[in-house]
Amino acid sequence: MPPFVLSAASTFHRSLFCTGDVKMAYRQLTAAALMLSLTVGACSREEPAKPYAVEDVPLSQISADLAAGATTSAAVTQAYIERIRMYDAPLKAVIMVAPDALQQAAASDRRRQDGKALGPLDGIPILLKDNIDALGMPTTAGSYALEHNVPTQDADLTHRLREAGAIILGKVNTNQFAGLRTTQGLLGSTVGGMPHNPYDLARTPAGSSNGSGIAAAVSFSAATVGTCTTGSVIGPASLMGLVSMRPTIALISRGGIVPISLGQDTAGPMARNVTDAAMMMNVMAGAGARDAASAEADAHKTDYVKALSTDALKGQKVGVIRGMAGYSDVTRSLFDEAVNVLAAQGAELVDIPADIFEDLSQEQRTILIYDFKQDLNAYLAAAAPAQKVRTMTDLVAFNKADPRENMWSQDLVEAAEATTGRDNPEYVNALAYAKNKAGPEGYDKAFGYGVVAVVTPTGQPAGLIPPPGTAGHTISARPKGSSPPSPSMYAALAGYPNLTVPMGQVEGLPVGLSFIGPRWSESLLLSMAYAYEQASHKRIAPAAYKQASATSKQQ
Repeated sequence: MPPFVLSAASTFHRSLFCTGDVKMAYRQLTAAALMLSLTVGACSREEPAKPYAVEDVPLSQISADLAAGATTSAAVTQAYIERIRMYDAPLKAVIMVAPDALQQAAASDRRRQDGKALGPLDGIPILLKDNIDALGMPTTAGSYALEHNVPTQDADLTHRLREAGAIILGKVNTNQFAGLRTTQGLLGSTVGGMPHNPYDLARTPAGSSNGSGIAAAVSFSAATVGTCTTGSVIGPASLMGLVSMRPTIALISRGGIVPISLGQDTAGPMARNVTDAAMMMNVMAGAGARDAASAEADAHKTDYVKALSTDALKGQKVGVIRGMAGYSDVTRSLFDEAVNVLAAQGAELVDIPADIFEDLSQEQRTILIYDFKQDLNAYLAAAAPAQKVRTMTDLVAFNKADPRENMWSQDLVEAAEATTGRDNPEYVNALAYAKNKAGPEGYDKAFGYGVVAVVTPTGQPAGLIPPPGTAGHTISARPKGSSPPSPSMYAALAGYPNLTVPMGQVEGLPVGLSFIGPRWSESLLLSMAYAYEQASHKRIAPAAYKQASATSKQQ
């Protein structure tokens, strides 16, 4: 790469470290990446790469085209950068484009030219949720309190992606601290702004992996990585026509991810089809040095792509649950249609009574606020040297003092700060009760009907974005039993894998079908979802965002 291009990138890195305004620095970095992309295109080869159309093109197809020499990583990466520049303004999905994205792509192209490609993901651009550490970019979790949190090493999963040759294209928006800031309607973050659903910009993209979901849905990268504590990859995927996998707890290492609860946190892929999600899982799954709980992961990971089969449902007993949070008059007909597809593909269906399950949101609230303080304190204590906020106590004080943050409630942060440790009987009892209800008395009881997995609607269609400050968080304090039992919350509490795949649309708004199984059943879930997907073809790409972007440019 020409020296003056490297020098320009370094200048913008310095601007990030020196400025007090991380949002401005992000804008500078993104602008730098866009300018550098043009420079690299002109300087790194004798002839510029031929344009490559990436809209709704599967990751698997891009991988095949790269392997066949039909395109280059530089051309693919450039195409995604152009799409971000063209369409992101009203969506607010992407926080920043990595300044070295085109350098990474050029390195991948050189590997291929030398016959040293690293595998199917080599040269594939991937966007990360901004609570996942990646060298060269700050990890803010959507908060100015972490604006100086520029990591000294990649998160374990980021390292795995780089080792596989993936291009770390940039960072995407998130609900601040993955949703554990406030119950008072902060959709998105102070750093990234309020994100919008690309199927209808007046609708919510859910949380907290909303940026990851939007970016995958509108082809800002080949696939994205989100994180999930209660259902944060599952919900956005359902609302935006995606496939997402929440794996068995610690199948993917959590080292280098800003935590809420290491008892429930996980990363997960978000993609436009099952094959692409499986390709991501092949790379992301595995033990990590900084996550002791992931020690078993290598013994249980497998080749998830190789296991995919259109015959995967034949002869399988599958439980059908009606009555959890996603099931209603609005989703019933789509769910009935999906169940008929499963039967037509050879599945033996078994009805599972919904009264096995109860509302666990209040137990979950107690668990998360205790875990959040302990696990975030541990992350911050080991954060980058320039990071100033080092404890939950520091965070409370920062949010009160900083004008970029103090317009928002921080009731969940303050509730977490007030906790006294995980030996408190309130926490111990809530954890024991919820784990038992979710596992032995919940999904395990369902699996006791002889089924290998259960299916249920993932959730309702996207609602209208509520006015800022509106109450209604998933774990808001409310009387027990006032919310229907959540299939994704149950899977999170049990530590079981949960996969959602497009089930269809309600008045143009996507909804998903969830496949949930016991620990380490990812391969089976992906394969059954693949068989369903190939028989139903229910995904319809979004279009509303294009008109919104055109209108935004005219104003």
